[in-house]
Amino acid sequence: MKKIVYSLLFIAMTFGASVKAQENVTYQLPPQEILQLADADMPPSISTDRKAENAFLSYRSRYKTINELSEKELRLAGLRINPVTNINSRETFSEKITYFDLKTSKEKTIAVLPAKGRFSNQSWNTSQSKFAVTNTTNKGVELWIVDVKTQAATKVYEDKLNANLGRPFNWISDTELIVNVIPASKKALIDTKDAIATGPTVSVADGKEAQNRTYQDLLQNKNDEFNFEQLAISELVKVNIETGAKSKWKDAAMYTDISTSPDGQYVLVNEIKKPFSYLVTYNSFPSTDIVYDINGKLVKEVDHKELQEVVPKGFSSTIMGKRGLYWRADKPNTLYWVEALDGGDANKPAEYRDALYQVAAPFTANKELLVKVKDRYRGVIWGNDEVAIVRDAWYNTRNESSYLFNPSNPTQEPTRFFSRNSQDAYNNPGSFVTEMNDYGYNVLAINKGKLMLVGEGVSAEGILPFVDDFDIKTQKTSRLWRAQKSDKLEAIARVIDPKKGIILEQIQSKSDYPNLYVRNIFQKEGKPKQVTFTKNPFEAMNKVSKELITYKRADGVELSGTLYLPPNYDKTKKEKLPMLMWAYPREFKDASTAGQVTTSENKFTSPSYGGPIYWALRGYAVLDDAAFPIIGEGKEEPNDTFVPQLVANAKAAIDAVDKLGFIDREKVAVGGHSYGAFMTANLLTHSNLFAAGIARSGAYNRTLTPFGFQSEQRNYWEAPDVYNTMAPFQNADKMKTPLLLIHGEADNNTGTFPMQSERYFNALKGLGATTRLVLLPQESHGYAARENILHMLWEQDQWLEKYVKNKGKNSENK
Repeated sequence: MKKIVYSLLFIAMTFGASVKAQENVTYQLPPQEILQLADADMPPSISTDRKAENAFLSYRSRYKTINELSEKELRLAGLRINPVTNINSRETFSEKITYFDLKTSKEKTIAVLPAKGRFSNQSWNTSQSKFAVTNTTNKGVELWIVDVKTQAATKVYEDKLNANLGRPFNWISDTELIVNVIPASKKALIDTKDAIATGPTVSVADGKEAQNRTYQDLLQNKNDEFNFEQLAISELVKVNIETGAKSKWKDAAMYTDISTSPDGQYVLVNEIKKPFSYLVTYNSFPSTDIVYDINGKLVKEVDHKELQEVVPKGFSSTIMGKRGLYWRADKPNTLYWVEALDGGDANKPAEYRDALYQVAAPFTANKELLVKVKDRYRGVIWGNDEVAIVRDAWYNTRNESSYLFNPSNPTQEPTRFFSRNSQDAYNNPGSFVTEMNDYGYNVLAINKGKLMLVGEGVSAEGILPFVDDFDIKTQKTSRLWRAQKSDKLEAIARVIDPKKGIILEQIQSKSDYPNLYVRNIFQKEGKPKQVTFTKNPFEAMNKVSKELITYKRADGVELSGTLYLPPNYDKTKKEKLPMLMWAYPREFKDASTAGQVTTSENKFTSPSYGGPIYWALRGYAVLDDAAFPIIGEGKEEPNDTFVPQLVANAKAAIDAVDKLGFIDREKVAVGGHSYGAFMTANLLTHSNLFAAGIARSGAYNRTLTPFGFQSEQRNYWEAPDVYNTMAPFQNADKMKTPLLLIHGEADNNTGTFPMQSERYFNALKGLGATTRLVLLPQESHGYAARENILHMLWEQDQWLEKYVKNKGKNSENK
């Protein structure tokens, strides 16, 4: 614990008057107003069956403990693994699972299932009569099956499962699973701390461009390679949940994805192969896709991928060879996949970018072309022999399209429809409804030549979800139902029965926790039936004023944000409050979509550690989710004018709230996480709008992310001025505003190395800026431990109280 306390804070200035290099600080708690919300119990999450009759409630603690976060961890090939339990070391567990009857709204205890465990990897079987879940013990991962009818559980496999590469089991029928099990042949891991090197680590470039992002947790040497292989290897065991019989299905290998053909006769298995890489994560390692029959007999190797270190530049570029290999949902045993027709290179001109192919069992015939698409393939929804829908998209234009095509006639020209700007929320047509077929796979719900669409319903009037009919012949839509405007926020969770018009909805308001309701959309005057009754755990927020405000940037771009005012604040007296603004920049290709309002003031007010809402209870005006669009129209890239647009967004927000008469504009702070931290540092560097800033887990030196970052596709050598202008580190000499830097010391996010904050802090300190660096022990990009999170809230509150609310009250703040 001594080491943890020591590393907790590495700072430039204390909250006293003296200047220190370091300060030992034990964990602190935030003020009671914040603590009561930050420590509130988590309401359960719910997993329902398709008919909305049966469900399971999962209860978990809001946070992990620092002890849990400090358990042994290996970071290999993009994974973080607990080598004792053989599961993701950052896994989110539920402590309790109960059965919930949605017809009666009654909750029941599940017999035999441990009353307190560490549950994860939940999965229904095809008939939804059984519910599988893993429980992680101190030794490893075990598998339990819950019978929905009896609400009783059975342990079907002891704690020997290998969950290091994801969910360690797959349903292959209604009563059988294939389970990934740690093999007896697994070798002891190498303790890399004590291992003596046998030679240098050498990486080689062969002259081909390999412009990968700056991944973390990569393999670094032969010892890492050995440990990764041992942790990835599993035997596959077939388990019959009715008889309890277990039989080895396949020998040990590095298995990832496993899927059964719709008719249950074949199993597609993906295996990781060597050589490994020190440049990319395990998802890009060599792999093979092999089809076996249901008894484990080899049928056909259907694909082999080489190491994927080299991919053409651009977000719409891709690999060569087969992608998205999977089973057709409407056929008994047909595989489909997509291949690039342009070499995978988005920079090359091409009439068609991708093509969809298929091959049926026994997988020995030549591939059959199904359809070609103009842009990059983004998915397919199968219907029947005559009807299927494929989607494509192109990042540079933000355009996406859908195509109706005939899977039985590849010579028939596909019909392109819904070709639109993917960022245009107001004109989003919604998603097609699917239903389960006789194979247990989801296919398009086709009814008398029509499909059904459900949409979120973002519009200028508010968020009003809808259900539409879609005519297959004409591609025209007609409205079946739309939510009425009210003080509630509705969202369609699932279509239970498309023919009868029965849907499962989530309904919430500012003070009403989101609960589930069943509605018949064909009963125009009917009211939805409430089926869950979770109460508001944050009643202290009920007296906080919440309002969605809209305003304009100087260039006319429409902006918005959600404004919170302290409890019982009298708007008529217009007391001048300090303000905290929280935001995250987003890139757009046109001003009209950038100005759309995509949130609702009727959304349940749910404070979380990552946001600013707590400070409304501390006497601040809070502008949350302030719109910060960065627009690059035509051939111009958004980042070409990143800084001036950033400042214009901030000024417009402050002006808007100031015009309402609620704030002292000399006492405004700005904060953000990740790219929001990058935004914060830039705003403090390039404007005098703020009294202080809070930047969490950001990246500040763009030369450390030279092959792109966020939505920037150009590399550093193509656009050095853009990189340097946008980088707070390169402009650290301009920083004069107090900045609180917070970073998880085990950050795993691409580009946001802890070094980013450490080096930026050193630069600011050396140049005489007022700053403080807080390193949170064991934390990744998102924070998890209660001790760290509550201390972080204390740090933020102390910073705001000193440099914002009480600005100018002592010489140090002048």
